[in-house]
Parts: sequence; structure tokens; C-alpha cells
Amino acid sequence: MSISRAKKVLINESRAIAKLVDRINSDFKKIVSLLAENKGRIIVTGMGKPGFIAQKVSATMSSTGTPSVYLHPAEALHGDLGRVTCDDIVIAFSNSGETEEVVKLIPILKKIGARLIAVTGNKKSNLAVNSDFVIDSSVDKEACPMGLAPTTSTTAMLALGDALAIALLEKKKIQPRDFALYHPGGLLGKRLLLKVQDIMRGRSETPVVKRDAKIKEVLLKITRLRAGSASVVDSKGKLVGIFTDGDLRRHFEQGENLLACRVSDVMTKSPVTITSDRLAAEAFEILRDRKIDEIPVIDEKGRPVGILDVQDILKAGLV
Repeated sequence: MSISRAKKVLINESRAIAKLVDRINSDFKKIVSLLAENKGRIIVTGMGKPGFIAQKVSATMSSTGTPSVYLHPAEALHGDLGRVTCDDIVIAFSNSGETEEVVKLIPILKKIGARLIAVTGNKKSNLAVNSDFVIDSSVDKEACPMGLAPTTSTTAMLALGDALAIALLEKKKIQPRDFALYHPGGLLGKRLLLKVQDIMRGRSETPVVKRDAKIKEVLLKITRLRAGSASVVDSKGKLVGIFTDGDLRRHFEQGENLLACRVSDVMTKSPVTITSDRLAAEAFEILRDRKIDEIPVIDEKGRPVGILDVQDILKAGLV
């Protein structure tokens, strides 16, 4: 029975969401424009379960470039209405549209001069009638078998709130880098903000040798700096190759007197490179696609300024 009921809940709620599609109309477009052009903040409020939905919608808006705060309606009636200004827009969530704490806010919000948008399942309610715009969140029935617990109605509110937030994001032309600005602590922020220069090993940690250097000299320098490779440069300091442990192994297998060879004879010529201002995520994609462990970092003149190892990316928590 429990499995059957769980499936019925999902079917009920998915059908309710599907019916919301036809309610995205010209009024919805006007609401998005109003919010996008607003000079103040978006104040989101709601009591009980709709209040939790309001908090989530407010958080989604804030994380996608629209300043928003949640206002608890009961606390608002005891002083927190001082947070609302005439430049703000209030979005009130209430399925019945008659929630006492929410309805009591209406005359004060009108006096302050804030605009009011209702998200409600009752278009004839006090909240709807006294709002500047109404988003219809009505559903045929709750998923609760008793028809009492807010389930389908709050799911509908959440879906409409997400639709509003994402339509607003598009209207304001928010780009991935803008989005990352509000998520600096997570993996997303690192992928979109962390640059090669933030995690690379600098010139002092990078073995740089001339192309006529002997392999013995190169190996000693690599060992001293505890590196995995050496950047090879010409007489003008421009990168012309890289010598890695892979090059070392390949030439040992050929039986050459490797230590007496010049590094230019055994190095990997014209290696793939990256500049320090590129995203670290781009560097990781290069390392992964080329199946290499290190990539030289060069300046605008092609001179090595550091090295980026796959271990540096792992330590940064980029993957």
C-alpha cells in the first residue's frame, strides 16, 4: 500500500505541475519585467509550509543575481516590516490567500508603497484582490489522502517560484561567471573562478633549462626542485620543449647514453601550453584530453612562468 500511495503522490504532483504551463502568460511576462527593472530588493513572505517555499524561492533568486530576502509575516507584524521600503517588491505565498498573518501585511505594505505580487491558489481571496499581480498556483487536489497536508499545492508554488527565478535570470542576462560569483565556496565556483595562476607552481619551483643542457644537469635540477619535468627554452628564453619522466623512460628503453645527451635531442618539442589567466578547469580538460600530467604555463611572449601539474588541480579540489 505504501508503494502505491507514494506513486500516486508523484503522479498527482507531476500532473499539477504540467497544468501550470498554460498559466505562464502575458501577466507572468509583466511580472518578470517588473522584477528585473526593480531598483530595490525582492521581499518574499509566506506562513507555514508556503513560508518554507518562499524561503527557497528567495534563496534561488539571490543565488541567480537578484537580491532577495525572506520576511516572516508574524515577525513582520512585530517590527520587521521596517525592512521593507517603497522601492521593494513583495511576493507573498499563500494557498488560501486568507492566511491571517499575510493578509494583515497588506494595508501596511500599501502604505509603505511596496508593490505586491500574490502566489495563491485562490484568485478571489483578500491577498489576490489586493495585489498588483497574481500568479495562480491552484491545484485540483492535494496529494494527501485526507486533502489536508499541503503537498501538491506547495509543489506547485515551488515550481512557479523556480520558473519565475530562472525567467528572471534570463531576462537579466546573468552569465555563468556572474552565477559563480555568488557560489565561490563550492565546486561550481572553483570551476568558473579559479585560474591557473591561483594554483600553478611558479618560476622558482619550475626547472627551466637551455636546450643545449645535458640530461644529467637537467635531472639534477628536477630533483633539486622536486619537480616532475623541466621546461626547455631557447637563447631568448622562449619555451621550445618539455622534458618529462616519460621522455626519460622512452629513451632509456632505446639504450642511449642518455646522461651525455643534450635535452633538445630527447625532449618533447612544441608542447601544449596554457597562460596563467586561463581557468584552471580549462587546464584540467587539456590534461585529461591529452592524457598528460603537466602543462607549462607561459606568458604573452611564450616564456615559461610556471608549471601546472594534475596534482595541483586535485589539491585545489577542482575535481
